[in-house]
Amino acid sequence: MADIGKRLIQLRARRVGDDRPQRTALSAAQTLDVMAKSLYQSDEKWERNRQARPYTAYALGAMQEVGETYTRVSVEEAERVGKQLVPRLARRGIPAEYRLQGSVPLNVHIRRVSDVDLLLLDTSHRTYDRQGVMAASGAYLYQPARSSVSVLGSLRAGVVSSLREAFPAATVDSSGAKAVTVSGGSLQRVVDVVSSHWHDTIQYQSSRMERDRGVTILDSKKVTTIDNLPFLHIHRVGERCDGIFGGLRKSIRLCKQVKADMEMEGKTVSFPSFDIAATMYHADMGQLRMGLVYELAILAETQRFLDYLHHNKDYARTLVTPDGLRRIFDDPKKLDGLTQLSVEMDDLLKQVAREHGYGVSTYLSTEDLRTKLKLTNVEA
Repeated sequence: MADIGKRLIQLRARRVGDDRPQRTALSAAQTLDVMAKSLYQSDEKWERNRQARPYTAYALGAMQEVGETYTRVSVEEAERVGKQLVPRLARRGIPAEYRLQGSVPLNVHIRRVSDVDLLLLDTSHRTYDRQGVMAASGAYLYQPARSSVSVLGSLRAGVVSSLREAFPAATVDSSGAKAVTVSGGSLQRVVDVVSSHWHDTIQYQSSRMERDRGVTILDSKKVTTIDNLPFLHIHRVGERCDGIFGGLRKSIRLCKQVKADMEMEGKTVSFPSFDIAATMYHADMGQLRMGLVYELAILAETQRFLDYLHHNKDYARTLVTPDGLRRIFDDPKKLDGLTQLSVEMDDLLKQVAREHGYGVSTYLSTEDLRTKLKLTNVEA
C-alpha cells in the first residue's frame, strides 16, 4: 500500500475541507477560516491511535460520516441556489422547482466541502409511461407540444443566465454535458445544476410516492436525454443501510476514500462513486451489521465482497443498480476499476490485521484475517 502517513494527511484534508482549494473556490476569508479550523480543531476519535496503528486509524476514519453541521451547510447552499433560480426562471417564462440528488442527501459524501447536485425541474413539461394506471385512466390530458431536448435546452440556457444574474461574483461553468457548475463568490460550496423534468413511471403512477418518480436530464454534448431514478436509488440504499445500523454507508465511504487516495497518487480508477454504492448494496448485510459493535468487520466484509467479485466476474456482471435501471458493470473498464480497488482493499486488510498482531509470526489466510478482524474491538 502507498505511504500511509501521506494517506492519513489526505484523509484529514478531505475531512477538514482544505483538500481541493481550486475546486471549492472559496473566498480568501473563507479559506483562512477553513485553515484555522483545520489547525486548531481537536483530533477526531479515529485519529487517536494514528501513531501506533496508522492503518487502523485510516480504515476507521475513512468510514466516518462528514459532520452534520457541514452536511447541513452543503444542503443549505444548494437550496439557496435553487431558491434564487426558481423566481428568475419564472420571469423568463419557465416554471420550475428543485430537488437534491447524489451523495450528499444519501450521506455517503466523503468531503466536508462537498459538491452538491441540484436538479432543476421544468414543471411545464413531463413525460409518462403509457402503461401506467394514471395514463390508462386519462389523467394526462395533454400531449407535450415540444420535445424534451428542446424544453431542457431552453431550461439550461435560462439556468446559465439566471445564475450569472443571481451570483455575479461567482464562476458559472457551462462546459459540462449534464450540469452547469456555479462556484465561488458568496457560495461556500460548489453546486452542480442539472436541467431536468419529471418522468412519471409505471410505479409512480400506482404509488404516487416521489421516490418512484423518474427524471429526464439533458446531455447537451450528445443533444439527447437520459432517464434516471435518483430518489429510488437514495431510498433503497438508505433503507438497506438503516436496517443494519449504518454499516452500508460506512462501507461505501471506505471504498470512496480509498479510490480518492489512489487517484491522488496518479492512478485512474474507472469505478464511479454511484457504481461503488450500487455494488456494496449487494454485499452481505449481516456481516456489515456486525460493524455496529466491531467496526473493523465493515473493512472485512468490504474486502471480502470486492475480492469475490474480482474472482467471479460473470456474477459481477449480473448485478443491477438499486434503482433497477441497468447492470452495474456495463463497461469492461469498471471491472478493471473494481480489480484495482479490490487489490488496495486486500492490502489495507492485511496491514490492519498486522497492527493487531494477526499474521505476523504465524501465517494466516485472508479468510482467517477477516474472521479475526470481525471480532476485534477498537475505539472508533
